[in-house]
Amino acid sequence: MTKKILYSFAGMAALFAVIKLFSYAKVDSNVEYHRNFTENYHVFALDIPKNMNFAGDNVPVNDFDVRERLDRELSINVYWQSQTMLMMKRANRWFPVIEPILKKYNVPDDFKFIALTESGLTNVVSPSGAVGYWQFIESTGKLYDLTINSEVDERYDVEKSTVAACKYFLEAYQKLGNWTLVASSYNMGVNGILGQLQKQRVKSYYDLLLNDETFRYIARLLAIKEIVNNPLKYGFHYRKSDLYPPLPTHLVMVDTSVTNLVDLAEKNKTTYKTLKLLNPWLRQSSLTNLTHRKYQLKILQPGFVYPDDVNDASTNDSLK
Repeated sequence: MTKKILYSFAGMAALFAVIKLFSYAKVDSNVEYHRNFTENYHVFALDIPKNMNFAGDNVPVNDFDVRERLDRELSINVYWQSQTMLMMKRANRWFPVIEPILKKYNVPDDFKFIALTESGLTNVVSPSGAVGYWQFIESTGKLYDLTINSEVDERYDVEKSTVAACKYFLEAYQKLGNWTLVASSYNMGVNGILGQLQKQRVKSYYDLLLNDETFRYIARLLAIKEIVNNPLKYGFHYRKSDLYPPLPTHLVMVDTSVTNLVDLAEKNKTTYKTLKLLNPWLRQSSLTNLTHRKYQLKILQPGFVYPDDVNDASTNDSLK
C-alpha cells in the first residue's frame, strides 16, 4: 500500500471523526438547550385571590364561572407583560388627575380602572368611533355636555371626559342601584343590562349570561385592578423613575379665534408639538371662536425635564 493511499485513508478517517464529533456536539447542544429551557423557563398558573371586590361589591370567586373568567383575564394581563407594564406607567401620570374628579362626584375610586381598561390611558379611536380615555362615541359625548366638532373634540380632554363619565355613572346608578351593574352598563348600555336582568330574573351581574364582550368586562376590570394594586405579587418590578411623571403645566385662557396655533405656542415659549400633545382636544392647527367661549390651554412649565434616574434605587418594593 503506497503512502499516497495511506494518507488518503487517514484523511478520510479524520474527516469521518470530525463529522461524528460535530454530530454528537449538535445532539448534546440540543439536549443541553432543552434541559436548560425546562429548568430555567417557567410559566406559573396563578392563584385567584380569595377576597375581591369592585366598588365595595364582593366578587363570588367560588362560583366556577366567575373564577374561570377571572383566571382567564388574570393570565392574559399578567403574561401580556409589555401592555400591563405600560398601563402601570401611564396610571402614575393620569390617576392623580382622574381620582379627585371621581371623588368630587361621589363615584367609587375603582371606576378609574374603566378608563385604564377601555383605552390603556391612550387617546385611541375604536372601530366604532369611540374616542379618548373613556371611549365615548359622539352621540353619548354630546349627551353629557362634551363639545365635539371639526376643531374641538372634548372626548380627548381628560378632565372634561372624566366629568362626562361621572355623569353617566351617576345616572346609571339611579336606574340600576348597584355599582358593578353600572360598570357593566358602560359596555352594554343601561337598557341592555335592565333588559337582561328582567329576562333572566336575577339581580346580580354575576348571575347574568351576557354577550362575550360584556361577559368578560368586569373580570378584566378586576384583573387589571388586582395586578396594578399588587405588582410584585405578579412579578412586575419597576423603579419610581420608570413611571411616567405628572406633567407640570399652567393654564392659558383663550377667548378669541386663533388663526395659527404655532404662533400661540411660540408666544407661550413652547412648541406646536407640545401644545397639541397637552391639548389633544384641539383637532386642527387653528381655533375658530366667534362666540368668545373661554378655552383653557395647558402649557408645559418652562425648563421641565424628565426626572433623572441615575442611581435611582427606589423600586415598587418600597412603593407598595
